[in-house]
Amino acid sequence: MADDTVILTPRTRDLAGWQKLVTRLPLPRHAYLDGEWQNAASGRTFTARNPANGEPLVEVAACDAADVERAVTVARRTFEDAEWRDLPPTERKACMLAWADAITTHADEIALLETLETGKPIGQTTSVDVPGLVGGLRWYAEALDKLYGETAPNGASSVCLIDREPVGVVAAVVPWNYPLIIAGWKLGPALGAGNSVILKPAEQSTLATLRVAELARHAGIPAGALQVITGLGHEAGQALGLHPDIDAIGFTGSTEIGKKFLEYSAHSNMKRIGLECGGKSPHIVTRDVDDLDRIAMYVAYGVWYNQGETCHAGTRLIVDRSIKDDLLARVRQWADKLQPGDPLDPESQMGAMIEPEHADKVMDYLQQGRDEGARLLFGGERVRRDSGGDFITPAIFDDVTNDMRIAREEIFGPVLVVIPVDGLDEALEVANDTDYGLGAAIWTNRLNDGHRAARALRAGTVWVNCYDHTSINAPFGGFKQSGQGRDKSLHAFDKYTELKTTWIELDD
Repeated sequence: MADDTVILTPRTRDLAGWQKLVTRLPLPRHAYLDGEWQNAASGRTFTARNPANGEPLVEVAACDAADVERAVTVARRTFEDAEWRDLPPTERKACMLAWADAITTHADEIALLETLETGKPIGQTTSVDVPGLVGGLRWYAEALDKLYGETAPNGASSVCLIDREPVGVVAAVVPWNYPLIIAGWKLGPALGAGNSVILKPAEQSTLATLRVAELARHAGIPAGALQVITGLGHEAGQALGLHPDIDAIGFTGSTEIGKKFLEYSAHSNMKRIGLECGGKSPHIVTRDVDDLDRIAMYVAYGVWYNQGETCHAGTRLIVDRSIKDDLLARVRQWADKLQPGDPLDPESQMGAMIEPEHADKVMDYLQQGRDEGARLLFGGERVRRDSGGDFITPAIFDDVTNDMRIAREEIFGPVLVVIPVDGLDEALEVANDTDYGLGAAIWTNRLNDGHRAARALRAGTVWVNCYDHTSINAPFGGFKQSGQGRDKSLHAFDKYTELKTTWIELDD
């Protein structure tokens, strides 16, 4: 790694400038344990690749159960020594704010690392992902000296105090689609509350999080309070889930793997599990709307932003039959603007799919939709093949019924399915007929219908006349198989703290 005082930033923020910066960019390759870069105990590595061209970036330490044991031992010792846990909230706050400042100083370097490894456009990692991480850390830091305990109303004979205490050792397991933002959602409340945290990034997206963790030590956060385990999910992730001395896990990823963490908890120490999992979000458009151009923009970005690799993407467009064709014509115009491009080009609106296996999975769903009788209006093509990367164009299936696999399963790609309905009652029935409940939206000019839909839709977030509007101060999470518990907002502290009651009986 480069010396921490070296600030890497492109002289010009165009394609050539970012390409030149790539040649000077140091790439992390080790796990970050107890404040030091460490090889895996086994010596094994895995290859981090650039999805935009398929080329290898660096060999990264492939940690397993032995490395997890090392990390947990350090985390437990740090927690028991109370160096971080018992630091006054104002001092923990100062360390986390200094950390956020350091990330901001190195923002271009960190954004580029994320773009190189995930295929996300550089224009989005610089304007959304890194600022999202920094904003989340600052928000939780500022909250630390403003959280108060409670006193239960027990009368004059006793004093009953209710305090929040850190749960202990926390593992944060984050996905590859928004690795920095979601890491911030976990680290902000978990670390801020005084826990010792072990961060496990997805093997497809480790580099930027390693750089971020390194900066924490320079900001005054103790070495054992934040560590990063790199490695494969079925090895390092499973070892974290089964470890008997980890007190809580915050996980974001697929519903399938979320269920495995529940099993790991049951087979180990009943550790607390917070889950934010998959989605198949309904995006309802009623017949009485009057601004189809605006709605079309939200529909397009709601499903195609980040290559469709978004858990709450509005992948089911449930639209009144009377306006369907008019709306889809306008959505198609947005598809023409959101074509995949070089992720290092600041003008690109879509980047590469995360890896060939995932691109193949998306293409399989496109074929499945055809086989089920849905009508592919356009898109779903592999493009930029000469780049060596995996790029898929925005796609829309029309004439979809809600019992088709493409309407029920999470594709996690740039595929919109259109389900025509007659009236709001049918739209709500179709919207709720799903195993998921992460996000939902409705567009309507009728105030009563907006309120009725918001109450009826079984989802953790319901947007009315907008989509994907968000803030760190609003809780995020899902109903049904989209998870349990909430990220973001003060409610996130619930996953990483214990409530302790202290009963003091007063003498007569």
